[in-house]
Amino acid sequence: MAVAVVALAVLATACGSDDPPEAGGQPAEAPIESGAASAAVSVPQLTPAEGAALLAEQGAAITVIDVRTPAEFAVARLENAINIDVEAAEFDEQVGALDPTASYAVYCQSGRRSALAAARLVELGFTDVHDLGGIQDWMAAGNPVVEG
Repeated sequence: MAVAVVALAVLATACGSDDPPEAGGQPAEAPIESGAASAAVSVPQLTPAEGAALLAEQGAAITVIDVRTPAEFAVARLENAINIDVEAAEFDEQVGALDPTASYAVYCQSGRRSALAAARLVELGFTDVHDLGGIQDWMAAGNPVVEG
């Protein structure tokens, strides 16, 4: 009985993040702290079909931002995506170099970090932000990715 209780406690603490551990078995960093406004800012997450339609419609006019780690980005990514890790200390500085009036679509592994990034971009004054959710759902829907 004590073993079962310990096992449940271990499982409960291991499920703190929607994203799998990083390469090498290390968990992802804690989410960015972006102030009290984060709770009030919400960007609706698009379905993979809606996201694919948006990217096809806007083409080169939309910038796709992969907000995962560089190691995750190196494995697979959406075509023409740029990598800006939402949990890196430099996130605000890196997105600060972007045009806040342009169109952006963000995604991550499962949708947790893309929601954080989309909300943060809106907080920083970006006016056209779309949350594509996670690349896992994107691929499960049969949408293309660039590997390697």
